[in-house]
Amino acid sequence: MTSSLPVAPEFGAPIAGAPAPEVLRFLALRRSVSAVALGTPGPTPEQLADLLRLAVRVPDHGKLAPWRFIVLEASDKAAFVARLETLADSRGATVAAGKLGKLKPPPLAVAVISSPRQADIPEWEQVLSAGAVCLTLSQAAAAMGFGANWITDWYSYDPEATAILGLEAGERVAGFILIGAPREPPLERERPDPAALTRHWRP
Repeated sequence: MTSSLPVAPEFGAPIAGAPAPEVLRFLALRRSVSAVALGTPGPTPEQLADLLRLAVRVPDHGKLAPWRFIVLEASDKAAFVARLETLADSRGATVAAGKLGKLKPPPLAVAVISSPRQADIPEWEQVLSAGAVCLTLSQAAAAMGFGANWITDWYSYDPEATAILGLEAGERVAGFILIGAPREPPLERERPDPAALTRHWRP
């Protein structure tokens, strides 16, 4: 199966922008799907490759690529969850074990790992870039027709849990992007009023 995306432009090639009202409509109606409502099928390997290709087209000051991906699917994801359950049970943390329910149903989880580089670019900007990867990946999955949910929980911050995931020194989980087929359409939730959050600066 070939990619449905346009051929990637060559380095230095001009990219002409154009109005995209369909994108505006998509953003106006974008809604996360509850992780427990995500089932099969998930993306094919070719679709996943397309999603990751889109995810890396984010602002990245200094062209550092200060992030990486860890893909968890099928039996590998189940084994990861089982090890987290063992970790939680060893501490008597039943609440923590219960929170793993979101990781189980979706057929695919992509952990976006923030990996700041030693550079003149502030670490904060590199972390923000990892957040942009999370958002772009989840939106790309939705645009492809899947449901997606960007989550974090205790296993995103717990040192023993992140060691199971394979994080290296200085790395953090920016988010788990859970992807699958929505079993039911999500309901709209309350949204903030942009006007109440906006001020125009004047001298």
